[in-house]
Formats: sequence, C-alpha cells, structure tokens
Amino acid sequence: MKTILGTRYLDIPEGVDVTVKARTVTVTGPRGTLTRSFKHVQLDLQMVSPTKLRIDLWFGTRKQTATIRTIATHVKNMCTGVTVGFCYKMRFVYSHFPINVTLNQRTVEIRNFLGDKLVRKVPLIDGVEYVRTADVKDQIELKGNDIATVSLCAARIRQSCAVKKKDLRKFLDGIFVSEKGAIKVEGEE
Repeated sequence: MKTILGTRYLDIPEGVDVTVKARTVTVTGPRGTLTRSFKHVQLDLQMVSPTKLRIDLWFGTRKQTATIRTIATHVKNMCTGVTVGFCYKMRFVYSHFPINVTLNQRTVEIRNFLGDKLVRKVPLIDGVEYVRTADVKDQIELKGNDIATVSLCAARIRQSCAVKKKDLRKFLDGIFVSEKGAIKVEGEE
C-alpha cells in the first residue's frame, strides 16, 4: 500500500541559513558551509519560510516513506555541524606494546601496534582536525563540521588497527571510539 503524501517539517535554528535548489541542500552557519546532494531520493524539498523546511514524498511505499526522516536527520546534522561541530574521542587500548600515534602533515601514523614494525598510515579528510588530548593519556580527538567525514576518519583509524590471525578474545588491542557527539560548549552540561 502506498502513502499518498508523506510530509515532515524541519525547524531551522537561529543563525543558520538553509537554501534548497534541485534537491541540493546548502547550510551556512557561524562555523562554515556544508553542501549535500539528495538527488538519489525522489523527494520534494522546499523552504516554506526562512526557519522551516518541508520534505514531501508523494505515493511512496513504506520503505520510501522512511527516507523522509532520514533526509530530515541529515539536514539537522548539517545544521548542528555549522553551529557547534562534531567531536569523536578515540582511546588507545593495549596490554603490552604501547601504541604510538603521531600526526605527520595530514596523515595519522600508528606505530608499534602489537609490536609490529609496520607503520599504519591513515590520511585525514579535508575539514577534519586532529587533536591529541592533553589531560587524558592515550586519547585523540577528531573534530569537524561534517559528521560524515569525521566519523569516516574515526572508522578508518579503528579499522587500520584490526587484529589479524590471532584470537580476538585474547588480543583486545586497538584504537576505539570512546565518545562521540556535538562539541560541548563550556558552561553547558
């Protein structure tokens, strides 16, 4: 059975400007600009007012109707990114060989993982900032406006430290995401 019209309204926060042209959404805020194309989904995207976005889907099946909320969440994440940004915190876990992580230009280099001589190199995507946490031992932070690029960099670092040909119940070493979300503003909790 098809839904005749599925509609969802998205409120745009203050200080954020959203423009829609041919299913390409551009979000501008204090931290910068993000652009994303939704041409792969047959939806009507329209700015009803400067602070309200309407997402329509005509004659959609149940699966197609589910994309309405998905697209709304993508746009909401873009609004969060250009206002406060996203931060992924990653911790180093090791039992014997201490993992050594450094930044060389725009490449994260992982040394001494399980005692390997191999240097694992993970390039950082443009717009992602690497910070070594000062007050916490064995922790790095990845920050940026676009949640897709920040989470992709975190996933690449995590997957570069996959344990091969060993019992995974015993060898629990790696670099794992310990905390993720919007960047916390001082004074807010």
